[in-house]
Amino acid sequence: MSLIPYLPYDFDLFSSPFENMSSCSGIKSVMNTDIAENEDGLEFTMDLPGIKKENVKITLEKGILTISASTHSETEEKDQKGKCIRRERHSGEFTRSFSVDKNLTKDDVKAKLEDGVLTLTLPKSVEKSSESNIVEIQ
Repeated sequence: MSLIPYLPYDFDLFSSPFENMSSCSGIKSVMNTDIAENEDGLEFTMDLPGIKKENVKITLEKGILTISASTHSETEEKDQKGKCIRRERHSGEFTRSFSVDKNLTKDDVKAKLEDGVLTLTLPKSVEKSSESNIVEIQ
């Protein structure tokens, strides 16, 4: 099986004019992905720090494995009188797609999210028909 990163728009989402902004410095650690091959198949290890399981969606359609994640947080600081002195909101959506074996189904993909790390395990090759499916995270 060949593994080819799928980039529908030929640009790097994380290289942007916002790269030098100090408040966005943590964004580069989101969705960094390591891919390892072993005897049984491929293992994807993806960094999703601070992202909850319910905010991650994994789909498999026509040989394209897509991982989407979203995050939202709010912080507020008040002075001693209870007056708001600072309020910040951060939110973001991230997506990565990979070209994988077109015969894979959702049942072939194993997903686990633990301590901010998403691990996906895929077999090397499968002889099944492909359908559009959402992969369940354990």
